[in-house]
Amino acid sequence: MMTSERFQEITGRYAALRIAVVGDYSCDRYLEIDPAKTETSIETGLPVHNVTRVRAQPGASGTVLSNLAALGVGKLWPVGFCGCDGEGYELYRALEQTPGVRMKYFFESKDQRTFTYCKPLMMHLDQPPEELNRLDSKNWHPTPVNLQHQLANAVRSLADQVDAIIVLDQADAPETGAVTQSLLDALAEIKDNTLIIGDSRRGLKDWPSIIYKMNAAELAQLTDQTSEPEQAARTLAAQTGRPVFVSLSEHGIVGAQPDGHSENRPALPVSGEIDIVGAGDAVMANLTTALAAQADLGEALELVNAAASVVVHKLGTTGTASISEISGKLSFN
Repeated sequence: MMTSERFQEITGRYAALRIAVVGDYSCDRYLEIDPAKTETSIETGLPVHNVTRVRAQPGASGTVLSNLAALGVGKLWPVGFCGCDGEGYELYRALEQTPGVRMKYFFESKDQRTFTYCKPLMMHLDQPPEELNRLDSKNWHPTPVNLQHQLANAVRSLADQVDAIIVLDQADAPETGAVTQSLLDALAEIKDNTLIIGDSRRGLKDWPSIIYKMNAAELAQLTDQTSEPEQAARTLAAQTGRPVFVSLSEHGIVGAQPDGHSENRPALPVSGEIDIVGAGDAVMANLTTALAAQADLGEALELVNAAASVVVHKLGTTGTASISEISGKLSFN
């Protein structure tokens, strides 16, 4: 178990870290609805929900970036794109105002819509917000070739400038987001230059051999194995020559090294209502910072579980975890 001194040693290195987050950035727009102000539309006869407050924050890869900023990482590069639309303006402005962020490799494209999650929330007094049906805006056509090249060249340029690169594929259909074959080819070129960790909602098949982070279902699909996750993770790590991390929801997280060493750390107990949205992003951010700060396998898993515990207890938003909040979740020797 980690000591207080070791925790301070590891987290004390975060301010000097330089991390790039490559992937699909969304504009998360929260529409807060006051149920006391419900009307009936004269035109349609349907109920009208009156929005009394609008909040916008970076989502998807932007949530990982926000978690890194909350940890005090010194320099951050978002690598992705937005459209030339209102949601793109909100997203770009929010990213730009995030501490430590450099916007050199975040591109505006007239050919793309800004990836947007619009989240209506019914607000009730002294109760958690009630989430209504979400409204999503995505790109369903291939990412323009010139934009693909810009993103791939950004990754090549950053390889020698950063301590770690996080790659997140959030697109529903292949080749429609930031992570295309062109970008994966660039990662293959630089994978020995810096620490690279990747995650994809469509699975990591055909990705270059970088550090993989996935859930148990994605691991089973990738390896075609029915063995328990820790054994499957060890096998995959030996095949790729890189560490493998598998999140197991309430059962915590598994980490495996290519040499066969693995550890399984259970999740921390929860209390009251929880919201798991954003927990995976907190895991990715904290895993990367811990590894980049020379934490060992067990230490990294311990920090990850503490961060996830902080985030799942934050309701009505996609939360982040600060170093002080993580410290409060740990029992030091």
